[in-house]
Amino acid sequence: MLGADAVKPLTVEETITHDHTRVHSIRAKLAHANTIDSKSTIPAKSGSTLGSGNYIVTVGLGTPVKKLSLIFDTGSDLTWTQCKPCARSCYSQQEPIFAPSESTTYTNISCATARCFDLTSATGNTPGCSSSTCVYGIQYGDQSFSVGFFGKEKLTLTSKDVINDFYFGCGQNNQGLFGSAAGLIGLGRDSLSIVSQTANRFRKVFSYCLPSRASSTGYLTFGSDGITRNIKYTRLLTSHDSLYGLTLTAITVGGTKLPISPTVFQTSGMIIDSGTVITRLPPTAYTALRNAFRAQMKKYPLTKALSILDTCYDLSKFTTVGIPKISVVWGGNTNVELAPQGILLPNGISQVCLAFAANGDDSDIGIFGNVQQKTLAVVYDVAGGRLGFGAGGCA
Repeated sequence: MLGADAVKPLTVEETITHDHTRVHSIRAKLAHANTIDSKSTIPAKSGSTLGSGNYIVTVGLGTPVKKLSLIFDTGSDLTWTQCKPCARSCYSQQEPIFAPSESTTYTNISCATARCFDLTSATGNTPGCSSSTCVYGIQYGDQSFSVGFFGKEKLTLTSKDVINDFYFGCGQNNQGLFGSAAGLIGLGRDSLSIVSQTANRFRKVFSYCLPSRASSTGYLTFGSDGITRNIKYTRLLTSHDSLYGLTLTAITVGGTKLPISPTVFQTSGMIIDSGTVITRLPPTAYTALRNAFRAQMKKYPLTKALSILDTCYDLSKFTTVGIPKISVVWGGNTNVELAPQGILLPNGISQVCLAFAANGDDSDIGIFGNVQQKTLAVVYDVAGGRLGFGAGGCA
């Protein structure tokens, strides 16, 4: 077992490199229940202390309950964790690896069941079979993967919110860029995602706030109870499989709308993804954003690029820094102003970079990444076909 303090945090450059490969894969991947709507809120933390550029929640699995820190990801569907006996390979994780043989509520799923066949759409791979037990395999864009037995188990979100018979992957061969998180929670809209599996209880509504620094705490909430009034909604698109598509119509810098033809965003399309770090824009849109941003940051000296981030500043000689406000305008004229922490990515004070990047081509899918979502309350009303943003969801 590896303690959290023994994990080497990712450098900013490593985070961006990991992010770049994920974005490649996203490009390649391309009604309410009549029950009482309840609410379950779990604290969310930056994964940086566990060596991940993503965000983490701690949930319980099994009987007796074992605590596990999992990355939550709107860009995938299957929830999985590493499981003993780690028949092939497990990486070092923060908590002890889950042992299904020690849980009284774990069951393997048979190859012959409909749920086993559901793995094809949830993972993009046809399930296998081992001694009549269903075998899943999932690979992510950065070549990370998990392969193992498909099972069901008791999932404990909070002491009051327990999901019985939750379908998940019990990983026997897991490798890649998960840091020391125990696995992943899939928040997509496939039938095997946690959103769909808990639809009777939470009505396919969830929300989160991604904290802006490792010392702050955000949240991941299931259910619509307590969603604040100041949320502005835009329509969710269904044209991106289980990913969450949005219509981006405009970007403003310092209150001025950038001269970008709406067809630029229509050509690329746009998804929102909690697991992509840096927002990706069509090159035409990114060039306009970069030029306007640089024009309003002339008093600060530019410095060398950081990986794919080409607009970086040396702020070491400044005690205060003023940066232009950036807003994104979604379909329905939903104007969302980014928090200052959602605009710049620091790699030390002498290299602080504009946290947007250009795609290779105007036809590549745009992605609204997790840096830009920092401190915003982001609400996914999947059943209602809408997605909302509110300012000041967390610090």
